[in-house]
Amino acid sequence: MEPEKFKLADILYGLIVPLIIGIVIVLFPAVIRPLLDKAFPPATMTSAGSSYAFLTVIFTHGFAEMVVLAVPLILGLVWNKWAGGAAGFITGTLYYVAFAGYNIQYSVINYGSSPNLYADPSFIGNWIVGGILIGYIAGALNNKSTTFKRMLGAGLTASIAVGIMQFVLNMTVADAAWMAQGNPGFSLFTVMLPAVILGIVMPIIAKVMTWYGLQPFRH
Repeated sequence: MEPEKFKLADILYGLIVPLIIGIVIVLFPAVIRPLLDKAFPPATMTSAGSSYAFLTVIFTHGFAEMVVLAVPLILGLVWNKWAGGAAGFITGTLYYVAFAGYNIQYSVINYGSSPNLYADPSFIGNWIVGGILIGYIAGALNNKSTTFKRMLGAGLTASIAVGIMQFVLNMTVADAAWMAQGNPGFSLFTVMLPAVILGIVMPIIAKVMTWYGLQPFRH
């Protein structure tokens, strides 16, 4: 079977779009985070910080969470539960390693402590297990359907379920559970807002992919 002829669209989807996504991902921690920290200083041992510092969390960690969990969610919707779960394991593991390392450095700089967050069960549950579950649940509930209502229901169910799991882990077994327990409403808000947005936006993208035949199978 002959491969498809090379098209200009191949450059767009194979080169330009991935590069743009990669640049945006790097911009958030490298450029946007420092700017937001200046505008809304975070809390430290000597300062209470800005009351709007939560915006920094939403636009950095919240955005990163959406990127990490979006990949398995979309693959679960347009392919199957196994592809979604496998992708979630890969992206979740990568983010777990990066997120734990970042927070260890943050703890050293701002609080003078160096906890071993690689052993934090909430980090493992939130990202590795959460990544697997969001892709698997979305794929299992959608079961290769291209009906938008079913995609939306599967996507929201998967993302909200993982968001609730993350909230419970942050409130109970996390090394910094005392921070979440200090303001449960804020903790729930910062976890569930990205989850709900993810559960709405990704099914829309998945549906558009089916219009252009970008899913791995054909009906």
